[in-house]
Formats: sequence, structure tokens, C-alpha cells
Amino acid sequence: MSQPTAPDKTAPDKTADGRIRCDACPVMCYIKPGAAGACDRYANHDGTLVRVDPHVVLDRTLAQGGSVVPFTRTSDWDGKLVRGPETFVTAIGAGTTYPDYKPAPFIVSAEVDGVDMVTVVTEGIFSYCGVKVKIDTDRHLGPERSLVRAQGEPVGHVTTGEYGSQMLSLGGVHHLTGGSKKEGRVTCDTLLELSNGRAVELTIDDGATVIVQAGRPPIVNGAAEERMRVGCGSATIGMFAKQWQGKVDEVVVVDDHITGVLSEHQAGKLLGIAETGINMKGRRSTPGRYFQVAQPGTGWGGTDISDPLSILGPFNPKTARAGLTMLMVSTTGEHFAYYKLDDELRPVQQELPPLLRQSIERIEENCEPALCTVLFMGGAGGSLRSGVTENPVRLTRSVKEALTYVTCGGAPVYVWPGGGITFMVDVTRVPENAFGYVPTPALVAPIEFTLRLSDYEALEGHMDHVRPISSLGVDMARRQVPGHRDNPWPFAPQGAKRSHG
Repeated sequence: MSQPTAPDKTAPDKTADGRIRCDACPVMCYIKPGAAGACDRYANHDGTLVRVDPHVVLDRTLAQGGSVVPFTRTSDWDGKLVRGPETFVTAIGAGTTYPDYKPAPFIVSAEVDGVDMVTVVTEGIFSYCGVKVKIDTDRHLGPERSLVRAQGEPVGHVTTGEYGSQMLSLGGVHHLTGGSKKEGRVTCDTLLELSNGRAVELTIDDGATVIVQAGRPPIVNGAAEERMRVGCGSATIGMFAKQWQGKVDEVVVVDDHITGVLSEHQAGKLLGIAETGINMKGRRSTPGRYFQVAQPGTGWGGTDISDPLSILGPFNPKTARAGLTMLMVSTTGEHFAYYKLDDELRPVQQELPPLLRQSIERIEENCEPALCTVLFMGGAGGSLRSGVTENPVRLTRSVKEALTYVTCGGAPVYVWPGGGITFMVDVTRVPENAFGYVPTPALVAPIEFTLRLSDYEALEGHMDHVRPISSLGVDMARRQVPGHRDNPWPFAPQGAKRSHG
């Protein structure tokens, strides 16, 4: 353990044998000298309660590609770590406000473009939290509302699928506190691993096994996904109909949701594609669009089929003819097959002509890489708001009125409308290992509130605990890291831009 610095907190209780009672969470551990508490976040160092992990500050110049650190500057170094608006103090490693009456561990002021600003920094203890997982895959992972399990314990459920992706909702207070002790522990472990960017294996009742890691392709039933679908079957027809014109008589794009048929589709009609007599199974929606051609699965187009001909009935002999050609393809281009009708009007598989291979490659080209996205979601209340102000509702109002800018480890967050401060953050935009836990069980997440000093005073903030950012000196317990290149600088949030992965 590196030489730590004691957090700004009242003196903890000590026992005759040198143990310290930690009050950083409701567990209230008695920590032996040289040992850490149950959360591995606080330790007894020479009779002083200290925060184990380094306190992280962001350096804007490093984020812009600079390589200068304070102890290598050419000018005289004054022993200070920070340089006002070029440095942002995050809550990672800062400590917590628990119990509720204590001010936040760090309330720091800085002058930014001539305006006095203040950032209130705390590691929040979140019982009301979870992660939303977006999994880019065309494969069926499991029915909606099915339980998602980790290590055999229920930790969440499958929620509504989105275009080209399937969604999981994991965690929440009921899984953390409403089930068995093992369910709560496993749920906490799962949320912690995912939030810190590590891989977790999940199993879905009546569905698949999937390995999820933020920013990485999902692994479904042992196979890594490469791409998400270009669109539904109907959209694929619309996008590529012209490329098939004159090269094939019929195209069927197999999709679990909306299977497309070229000759019946409006795109085919506009191009003058002749009727083929094709007979599709499933429920016809509008011309060239079919629902429920097969059951969901991990086969062609997210269905349970391995033989695409199984979704076809007999061709209509009044329209079909021997020699008619047909391409069947999935929405990712992963599966495809080419057929000709024989004299009995039965499809017989043939080698794919070179002229059609280009269209398959175009479908693949238009599919984006398959990735897992993990959004941490938490409700900031309780000691969090009391650590900022003696009148907590004023902080909520200040956030909703955009007077206060909320970040998570310096990363931008989305704050939900309505009551409370419920926020979401993309974990890939937060510095590494930013999340922790307490064995209550609950997650610990960094959160920062940045606003004008005058606005902070108006919301009855803890003005007697405001300290200048220049007062933070260099020690082994504080770590300087570059800000994420795609994150807006917290003192200039108008500079936000979309992440490029």
C-alpha cells in the first residue's frame, strides 16, 4: 500500500488494541493496524484511518496530448499539484460523506475565465443503482422479462430490444437488498465488474450465455459477435434493392422481426421487379414485410432456423417459372444462399454468382462493429446531497435548472427529468477503476457537482469548507491522469462531443 493521506474527517473511535472504527459506511468496521476494512477502501495506517486508493485529479493539458507533469516543468515548481482551471478534482478516491451530516470530503474553488467556481466532490454510496447494458447482436439472447443470472443468482432481466441491439437491465435495490445475502453480494460484484470495464459471464433463463464487457464485442454461446445488423429485413431491401436489380429475380432478407421480400416490397415495385410467385410463411404486415416467419434464436437473422427454405411455402405455379433465381440473406450478411427453381419449381441451391457477392459484402460493410455498452445508473440522494448543502432540495433544483453541472469521475452524465438526481454515465468514459463497493451491499461511485461560487452560497452550501484548488499538494496518495479525449472539460461543458469509441 502506498503512503496514503488521511481524508478530511473527524477522528474515528479507537480501541485499546489499536483498532479503528471506520464510519465511512453503515458496516462500521473495526480495522486492525496495517489492515483494510471489508470494502478494501479504508485502512488503518499507523493509527490513522486513510483512504487506500489514490485520489484522482484530471489534467486538461495531458488530455490535449501534452506530456508535461508538475515535477518536470522548466519553471520553478512550487510543490503544488494543481493549476486552477487546467486541473479538475474528481471524486475517485476522495472519500465519502457518510454519515449524512458531514460535508463532502473536498469542496474546492477555482477561478475559471474570471468567474469563481466551486466543485463539490464525494464518493457516493449507491444502494439505488444498476447498469443498463446494450448488446449489439442479431442473435436472440432471451425473452423479454427473463431473469439474467450471474453465478446462478438473479441479477437483472432482459428488457425491450432496440434496433440492432438487445438490452439488459441489471442491479437495482431489489436485487441488492431484497433477496438472499448471496444474491445481493453477487449482484454487487457483477455491477462492480461491469462498471470498472471488466468481463462478466451472464446466463439468461430460456436463452443464451453471453460474456459482456464494456467497449468489447459480446460473446454469445462461446462465439464472438463481429457486427450488428444493417437494419431489419425490410430496411435492407430498401437500402440495397437497386444493387439486386437485373442480377437476381427474388431476394429474401431473413429477420426475426421484419423479413423483407424484394418482389413484393415497395422498393421492388418502384424498380419494376416482376412477381415471382413466392409464398412466405409468417404474418404478412404490408407488401414485402413479414412478421414471425420463425421463432427467435441464434440462427439466420436472429431466428431459430438453419435452413432458410423452411420459411417458404410452395411457389405459385401461375407466376413462378423454372430457372427463376433467388438470393436469401441475413441482416448481417453472415448467412446467405443462392437458389434456382427446378422444373418442379423447387429451389435448388447453387454457387453464389460473383455479381451478387458484392451485394453481400456491401451489407457486411454497412454493419457496424458489435460492441457492449455499459451505462452505470444511480439515484443521488441521502448523504450525497447533504454533503453538498444543508438544504438538499436546493441542489436538486440547481441541477434541474442547469446551474450545477454533474459529472462522474469527470465524465459527462445524463440526468433524468423529474424528481431527484437520477443519472447515467458511460463507464468507458470514466477513469479506470473508478467504482468501488461497500459490503452492505452497495456500489460506490464518484460524483462531482460544479457551479459558480455565488450559486453555491445561494443554495446554502458548506461555505466554511470551501478550499482553494491550489491548496491540494503533491503526495503519494494523489494521482494525476489525463482527461478522456472525448469528454467535455468539466469547467467548459459546452465543449462536449460524441465519443468515437
